[in-house]
Amino acid sequence: MNLKQKLLSRKFWAGLAGFIAPILVLFKMPENEVTTITALVTSCGTLIAYIFAETSVDMMRSSSENDTDA
Repeated sequence: MNLKQKLLSRKFWAGLAGFIAPILVLFKMPENEVTTITALVTSCGTLIAYIFAETSVDMMRSSSENDTDA
């Protein structure tokens, strides 16, 4: 699995959030900060997955248009 596939993986982002949250609790961060950081990690994962997905769709569309022009 390459880096792009990992960044697109919902399991990766859920795992990362699940890894970070307990560490923050371990260091006695306030609960609201833990929640905020966990939300930030998962929202970044969503944004990154969306960007890669749209890029892939645009590339396929561009390739398809180039094939029909030939």
